[in-house]
Amino acid sequence: MASESKKWLKFKIVTILTVFLVLFIALISRAFQLQVLSGQKLKTLATRQHTSVLQLQPERGVIYDRNGEKLAVSIMANSVCADPSKIADPVKTSRQIAEILNLDNQTVLKKLSTQKNFSWLVRRISPEQAALVESAEIEGIFLVKEPKRFYPNGELAAHLLGFVGLDANGLEGLESKYDESLKGKPEKLSWARDAKGKKLFLRVEKNETRKDENINLVLTIDNRIQYLVETHLREAVLDKGAKGGLAIVMDPKTGEILAMANQLGFNPNNVDGLKPDRWRNHAIADYYDPGSTFKPFLVAGALEEKIVKESDRFFCENGNYKVANRVIHEANRKRHGTLTVQEILKYSSNIGSAKIAQKMGKEKFYNYIQNFGFGSKTGIDLPGESAGALRPVKNWVPVDTAMIAFGQGVSVTAIQLISAVSAIANNGVLMKPYVVRGIADKDNHLVKLYTPTVVRKVISPDTARRLTGMLTEVVGAEDGTGKNAKIVNVSVAGKTGTSQKFDSARGVYSSEKVRTSFMGFFPAENPQVAILVILDEPQKDKWGGVASAPVFKKIAEQILNCFKTNIRETPVFEKEKTDKVQLVSAQQTLTPPNIAEYDESTMPDFSGLTIREALKKAKAESIELKISGNGWAVRQYPPAHTPLGDERLCSVAFELNN
Repeated sequence: MASESKKWLKFKIVTILTVFLVLFIALISRAFQLQVLSGQKLKTLATRQHTSVLQLQPERGVIYDRNGEKLAVSIMANSVCADPSKIADPVKTSRQIAEILNLDNQTVLKKLSTQKNFSWLVRRISPEQAALVESAEIEGIFLVKEPKRFYPNGELAAHLLGFVGLDANGLEGLESKYDESLKGKPEKLSWARDAKGKKLFLRVEKNETRKDENINLVLTIDNRIQYLVETHLREAVLDKGAKGGLAIVMDPKTGEILAMANQLGFNPNNVDGLKPDRWRNHAIADYYDPGSTFKPFLVAGALEEKIVKESDRFFCENGNYKVANRVIHEANRKRHGTLTVQEILKYSSNIGSAKIAQKMGKEKFYNYIQNFGFGSKTGIDLPGESAGALRPVKNWVPVDTAMIAFGQGVSVTAIQLISAVSAIANNGVLMKPYVVRGIADKDNHLVKLYTPTVVRKVISPDTARRLTGMLTEVVGAEDGTGKNAKIVNVSVAGKTGTSQKFDSARGVYSSEKVRTSFMGFFPAENPQVAILVILDEPQKDKWGGVASAPVFKKIAEQILNCFKTNIRETPVFEKEKTDKVQLVSAQQTLTPPNIAEYDESTMPDFSGLTIREALKKAKAESIELKISGNGWAVRQYPPAHTPLGDERLCSVAFELNN
């Protein structure tokens, strides 16, 4: 009996131990599964439950002009966020926030009444508004620093630069073209919570980015030339009662765009309420009949093919010439008899041009039109370029050859036109236009340099020289149509143009709505600068020679004065051979005036600073500030980097630019 009891006890002990062993193994296995096999997955789930993450865009790269002046920068601004789960009384809180930020109360209340633990209330507010929100100390409302895109010069070069949207995405211009490179990788804003949902901490996690993932752009644009071009274009549009206008300045030997202006302009700091046509870059996107500015390209081809020479004479029919079922008239109802080829350009004869084209033949004429770049995109590094409109030569009817000779029945863009006339200035070689001169990393070390690109040789140097001589007569002669573009002591080659706009409703060219234009280059014997000016629907002086040519002259004269050099002997930009920002090699460091080591003898740059930041900077340099407005600094006088006099005083204007 005792033996059986011992056996039973032993069995129970073994059974209990076995159960404990099985449970222990199961526990260890479960722990191994949770901590090792599923550890990362569970950790991720826990992090999601207790941590909130929001992506914030980093500061975008800077856009500089060719001299190192900032055209687009990023400044830090506060945005207002809410955690609705921490707001006990959404009605009261929404009323407070709406009053402080001048927002619609119902809109704010809707955002605070969601089940989410994060909601944007308003993005990138002014420093003054941020101070009010911070001082209110409202539970569940907090501020986050975000970069705000800022254009220190307001409207200057706005159509080139474009602008960015609320989420820092480039929407137009260079901001759109180089969006991915300028904005880099986003940063992460994260905060953790305890079991009760209380926020424990807030931090920003920066991404490690390669140097080429967030870059700065250096443009071919010269902000001084851009400013004077915009100024004179704006004055002309107002003076002539024009619907709008545009102007381009180009280096004919390299294809570099020195200025590109559109009127009416816009301020990229505030595009709310503007229609897309306002920020459309008409200089590259719109195409139109070029009118008489097309005649030089006809004559260039005829000279190159030896079909005509300057002294050849054509009877211009005393002002009326019938071709097929159309009667061609001279502009302004002029009546010319016999004219030489040179005089046909000088007096801008439509009939003479038509007869040259007929003698040349439509196939050869068409080939030269294409070779000068019309009918295809130039490839300029800007978004939205149009190819214009050039019908295949096989579809031309008999009257087309004559009409296209003086710029009707073909449509071109302004960038095509200035590139083509620059080919004449450049010994017959067509260059690809471009606006980005180089790319630099965040430390302003150049990582890429863009050099001039030859498209093709269109005409021989001899033909270009002869044609230049004829175009110089257009401007230099007292009875030339371009005499209002004449500059004292500087030879100018150019051509006027007045093109009728097509009235689609009536199916005819309008006699009231016209575009007036003038294109040219100087000095004629060694061209350094090419300029195109177009006014859209001027209400007075509806001829290129009296509306657009004077604008060309004002721009050209001011360029000459600005650079203070003998342009007939020295290239306009000769001074850049020793300039700090000339792009020589891909290893060079960009050191523009406003990022170079500060010079205590010159006025600091306050652009983009808040009032508090500007006052702090001014105090450090013993400068007295005269302040107007609020927000961020947009203008100052004296300008940055000008020598300091005895009176260390600077007037700074601030604007919200929301």
